[in-house]
Amino acid sequence: MAKISISEEELKERIKHVREILVKREIDALYLTKGISFFYLTGFSHIATERPAALVIPVDGEITFMGPLLEVDHIPLKTQLIGDIRTYFDYPGKKHPIDYFADFLKDMGLANRQIGTDNMAGAAGIWGYRGPPINEKLPKAKFVLARDIIEKMRLIKSEEEIGLVRESAKWANLAHSLLQEYTASDLFDLEIAAVASHEASIIMKKTLGLNYVPQRWGRYPASAGFRGQVGEMSAIPHSIAVQRPMKNGDVLVTGAGADVDGYSCELERTMILGKPTEKQEKYFKVMLQAQDEAFGTLKPGVKCSTVDKATARVFKKAGFHKLMRHHTGHGLGLEGHEPPWLDIGNDATLKPGMIISCEPGIYEPSFGGFRHSDTVLITKDGTEMITYYPRDLESLSIPT
Repeated sequence: MAKISISEEELKERIKHVREILVKREIDALYLTKGISFFYLTGFSHIATERPAALVIPVDGEITFMGPLLEVDHIPLKTQLIGDIRTYFDYPGKKHPIDYFADFLKDMGLANRQIGTDNMAGAAGIWGYRGPPINEKLPKAKFVLARDIIEKMRLIKSEEEIGLVRESAKWANLAHSLLQEYTASDLFDLEIAAVASHEASIIMKKTLGLNYVPQRWGRYPASAGFRGQVGEMSAIPHSIAVQRPMKNGDVLVTGAGADVDGYSCELERTMILGKPTEKQEKYFKVMLQAQDEAFGTLKPGVKCSTVDKATARVFKKAGFHKLMRHHTGHGLGLEGHEPPWLDIGNDATLKPGMIISCEPGIYEPSFGGFRHSDTVLITKDGTEMITYYPRDLESLSIPT
């Protein structure tokens, strides 16, 4: 049976590790405001809004959720690891949430203790936090920035996490196969993407069964699309949308992924609608060479900057250095972009257990963009390619 969720045992190990770090740093509690961290430690996933929320992990005692009342019935359905739920009615309210949070922390015996946090304001929200910082409400407490605790833990993936990303790759592969199959002239990118993503998601849900629950709100469980990178707009790396339907001769840059307990791979391909021109073939070939160079460079102990420099050399040798618009890749896991960054300015070394995207690209305005992205696991001995969709031009050329 496919692995489709992080076990409670692993979540407990994560919490234990956090507490060990707190003890070592002489910190009495960790105060988190980022929802993805709530999920990472407890399995509780929610829709973040303007309403402030926080998760408090004390060295001893129950994990506490502080947040809006609308989550009070939700939490016990998702996790048993949050033992204390403290709420306010809504935001901004007659009494500001941060005043409630200060009262809660006093009641927990933390009013004059050392508290690590990922956000010195003590609250966050999609519109930005408005209100006094938490340290003003608890002047005897000492708040210290400790966002690196969760960040460092998430850098190295466990065997369970790696298994979820591998499972994601299976369904991303299906979604992309359907996307390519349904791609044709005179269709809009969004209608192709909607049909492919819907069909792949239904198959995914029926196959994985009742225990499969997507965690990424607002997206298909398995999805594939073009993000507006169609024809001349393929030269805009984050295009978002295109106004016209597809036509013969278009360069198409795709993207696919699948939500498996919040984790996803990244699979992107450059396709040609119709027979490729000589110029399209040339650009495609150079892009593929750059990605191959990156694959050959990736291994434990190598600096992230070294990988980025290797792809840049390929583009420079071909005369395409000025067509680069971004670095070679980034980390993957619970978020689409997370550390480490395969960037010329990042001299951090790659380590076993890191999962990254490898996606060097080139983009010529009014002509097209050329980028493949594959998900790669750094292993003890080298790398493992997690995504496996065909990369060659013949396989990615769509007859018209």
